[in-house]
Amino acid sequence: MHRARNIIIFIVIVAAIVAATLYYRLEIKAVKMNDGYVNGNFGGNNYNNGLFCEYNGTVYFANPDDQYCLYSMPAEGGALRKLSTDAVSSINVDEHYIYFVRENSNAVYDFSFLQYNNNVLCRTDLNGERLEVLDDDPCMYATLIGNYIYYLHYDDETATTAYRVRIDGKEKERISTEPIYTCCCMERYLYYSGHTNDHNIHRMDTSTMSSSEILTGNYWMPQITDDAVYYLDLEDNYALKKVPASNFGEEPVILSDEYVQNYNVYGSVIFYQTHEKNGGSKLCRINTDGSDQKVIAEGEYKNINITSTYTYFHDFNDNGLTYYTPTFGDGGFVPFSPGRVAEEE
Repeated sequence: MHRARNIIIFIVIVAAIVAATLYYRLEIKAVKMNDGYVNGNFGGNNYNNGLFCEYNGTVYFANPDDQYCLYSMPAEGGALRKLSTDAVSSINVDEHYIYFVRENSNAVYDFSFLQYNNNVLCRTDLNGERLEVLDDDPCMYATLIGNYIYYLHYDDETATTAYRVRIDGKEKERISTEPIYTCCCMERYLYYSGHTNDHNIHRMDTSTMSSSEILTGNYWMPQITDDAVYYLDLEDNYALKKVPASNFGEEPVILSDEYVQNYNVYGSVIFYQTHEKNGGSKLCRINTDGSDQKVIAEGEYKNINITSTYTYFHDFNDNGLTYYTPTFGDGGFVPFSPGRVAEEE
């Protein structure tokens, strides 16, 4: 009788272990897929290395005070939370996960095109747990569209080409032999400038993986909103222009005829960086209708990342020196130094 009872207890324990293992595999470890064509960040931030991303009032960001490790905070600042000891870029967020490019050496580095330093594409829970590598080759300029990450991928055989991979790490495939910047999206569409054969603006329907030209010219850095497509006209001194999203053939509106080096569109405002060879460069803000230009800061700045409350940018010559300014309304710019906290268990 005693032996039979021990056998029953043993069977119950084994069954519990098996059930727990199955639960972990089927429930906890199962990747939660998105309904519809969710976008993980917007084009302007993605072009600017995706160092900030806002989702449901929380800002996920690469902390300049802690070697660009992944942190989160409320949109208005404060209440820091450290999510990873890895330096990150290309941050995208959906309801369940954070996606980012991880810097394996965990060192401060220059966020610039093709400075990969063995970056890999990752996914983690919103609390920074259960890290998964989606592509262990060097990656950059990642953006989430629905259940796929679109990004630039590097390997020794084909060099830099455009890829996509499903958010569970499956179905990795090349989508273009060109190193097109996979930054700008809206719903299921990916917008990009041609790189090898032309510099026209193209739109890729990610539901069919088919592309079409929407604007013909020597253009760069397209960004899309509900009502307009913005771009830099390389043949017109890098002027910042826009055309209506409802009529790509309409005469473009010139928003700035200065040499625009970089820009980011958010809601009703545009932040842009001008570049003058003889000095006089500046970071400006202008309304999307071209009115009310304000000089935010004199000098050269980069990595313009926008949230609903603040806009963040780096000193061009000092990657660790970060500033922020109100996205809307009046206000100067001050250093962004949020501090650092210990990694949460």
